[in-house]
Amino acid sequence: MSSRTIPSLFAAAVLGTVALASAAAPPESSPASQDPVARGRYLVKIMGCNDCHTPWKMGPQGPEPDMSRELSGHPQDVTLPPAPAAQGPWVWSAAATNTAFAGPWGVSFTANLTPDPETGLGHWTPETFVSAIRSGRHEGQGRPLLPPMPWPMYRNATDADLRAVFVYLQTLPKIRNRVPQPIDPPEAN
Repeated sequence: MSSRTIPSLFAAAVLGTVALASAAAPPESSPASQDPVARGRYLVKIMGCNDCHTPWKMGPQGPEPDMSRELSGHPQDVTLPPAPAAQGPWVWSAAATNTAFAGPWGVSFTANLTPDPETGLGHWTPETFVSAIRSGRHEGQGRPLLPPMPWPMYRNATDADLRAVFVYLQTLPKIRNRVPQPIDPPEAN
């Protein structure tokens, strides 16, 4: 190969990479921005909802979300022992399912976000969902949404985006899974 061939091949590789990257970039007006279900699915995926609301299982590469239970919250059939005490810099802990968390607030369990009418969001409305995220309260008026739920950040989403998330959640398979109620922290002596 001559010394002129290598720069030519390098230039061609760079131009090809730039062309592929440009082709892979989503258009400004993607379907996800126009179709509420597609937009909601996109937002659920990038906002990490499955990280906590989908129970984790051990997979071939280590822990992974169990997508057969997608967004169904803490499994009702998983009974946990008392949470470990916070010590030193470790002020909170999580269960192996990544759906139960303990800290100064007590113990929180991630909610069932499927449209099951008895154990999930089946009887919620878009307004109820938006109100819950904006206020940080269950159904917009009940108990506080507990850590590690990042509602203080999510409340900054537009109404249209929060409604799109809700519309997408309503398309999921209904999973009957009654999540336990939060456990208050032990009283200080």
